[in-house]
Amino acid sequence: MMSKTRILYSVLFAALVVAPFVGYPIFLMKVLCFALFACAFNLLIGFTGLLSFGHAMFFGFAAYVSGHAAKVWGLTPELAILAGTLCATVIAVVTGWLAVRRQGIYFAMVTLALAQMIYFICVQAPFTYAEDGIQSIPRGKLFGVIDLANDTAMYYVVAAIFVFGFALIYRIIHSPFGQVLKSVRENEPRALSLGYNVDRYKLLAFVLSGTIAGLAGATKSIAFGIATLTDVSWQMSGEVVLMTLLGGMGTILGPAVGAAIIVTMQNYLADLGSMVSIIMGLTFVVCVLAFRRGIVGEIEFRLGKKG
Repeated sequence: MMSKTRILYSVLFAALVVAPFVGYPIFLMKVLCFALFACAFNLLIGFTGLLSFGHAMFFGFAAYVSGHAAKVWGLTPELAILAGTLCATVIAVVTGWLAVRRQGIYFAMVTLALAQMIYFICVQAPFTYAEDGIQSIPRGKLFGVIDLANDTAMYYVVAAIFVFGFALIYRIIHSPFGQVLKSVRENEPRALSLGYNVDRYKLLAFVLSGTIAGLAGATKSIAFGIATLTDVSWQMSGEVVLMTLLGGMGTILGPAVGAAIIVTMQNYLADLGSMVSIIMGLTFVVCVLAFRRGIVGEIEFRLGKKG
C-alpha cells in the first residue's frame, strides 16, 4: 500500500514539473493556489470535524497584506508571502480562540461572523483601496536573484509552495497529533475522557489550517498581481467548501481534485456569464447524489471494497 502511495505521489510530482510545458502557466498557478487553500480547509473539516464558514478571512487578508508588502513596502516576494502568512496566523489564533469554545453549527456561525468582520475591515481600511483592491502588485525577484516576471519561473515557485504546504498537511495528518484530531472528529467526548485537552487540539488545528490558507492567499496575490474583496468575501468561503465536498472530504487528494474541477469550470465556462454558477450548482448536486463521499473518496472506497 505504501509503495503504491509513493508511486502515485511520484507521478503527481513529475506531472507538476512538466505541466508548464503542456499547459498554460497562469491557469496552472490558479489551480495550485486554490488546491492548497482547499487542502488547508480540509485539514479542519475533514480531519478535525470542524466546519468553518469563514476561511476566506485567512486567504483574503493574507493576499492583501502580501500585496501591500510587495507594492508599498518593496519587500521581496518571499518576505511578502511570509508577511501575509504570519498575519493569517495571528488572525487564526484570535478567531480560533473565540470559535473553538462552540461546537457544531454555532462554531460555523461564529467563524462566519468573524469573517464578515474581517471583510468590513478590508472594505474600510485605506491600504486595501476598497472595491478597487490592490492592483499591479510586482512579482519582484525571488531572494533578489530569480526574476518572477517570467510566468514559468513564477509557476515553479507556486508549485514549490504547494508541494511544501501539501507535504506539511500530509505529515500533520499522519502524525500522532493527526491521530488525536481524528479521534476528536469521531468521538469528542471519548477523546476528552482519555485525557486529551480537546479545545487545545482544535485550536492548534484551526491555526494550522488558517496559516496554510493564508499561505495560499499570499502566494496568489503575488502570482496574479492583485488582491480584491472577492478573496475575502463569504462567497470565497463557500467555494472552498464546495471544492472540498466535491473532491472528497477527509481524503488527502480530494480537495485538490475538487479545486481543479471548480477552477477549470470557472475558467473555461467564463463566457457563459452567470450560467457558470448554475452549472457549478448542478455539478455539485450530481456529484453529491452519485458520489456521496466525493469523487476521490468514492474511488478510494470502491477500490478498497474490491481489494
